[in-house]
Amino acid sequence: MKCPFCQSLDNKVVDSRLTKDNTVIRRRRECLTCTRRFTTYENVEEMHPYVIKRDGRRQPYDRQKVFEGLRLACQKRPVSVTDLDEFIDAMEAHFREAGLREIPAQEIGERVVGHLKALDDVAYVRFASVYRRFKDLGEFMDELQVLLEDKQREGKAAPGDKASEG
Repeated sequence: MKCPFCQSLDNKVVDSRLTKDNTVIRRRRECLTCTRRFTTYENVEEMHPYVIKRDGRRQPYDRQKVFEGLRLACQKRPVSVTDLDEFIDAMEAHFREAGLREIPAQEIGERVVGHLKALDDVAYVRFASVYRRFKDLGEFMDELQVLLEDKQREGKAAPGDKASEG
């Protein structure tokens, strides 16, 4: 492992431990050249499925792309990075367990939209406006109307619901 400070390949592991979900090993290393310490993570390399885009193109699944879309939608909202990571972990586990080698981008998008709708109204509207490609203000207002009707049907958000805070 190359030292991020001096680029030396000479280092030793001073501490190893599993993360709380037991899927990644966290290692503290000490460079034998500059004596600085750094952290590395070791995990199983998994074969990710391909995503089938709307136009039929196929591209490798990219977790970072999903995370970035969620992060932008949740910007300045009371949603933690941990919440986003846990959702993506669960979604990936679902696809892995289903044994899917190709996933329609629409299925990923609908899962994200559904999760954000339950998590935070503003993040949901932000993501849905891009994902659903609203053509004009009327389509945007229609989506907002559906959201408001859903909230009224649910008897409004319950106290302590993340969507009602903030």
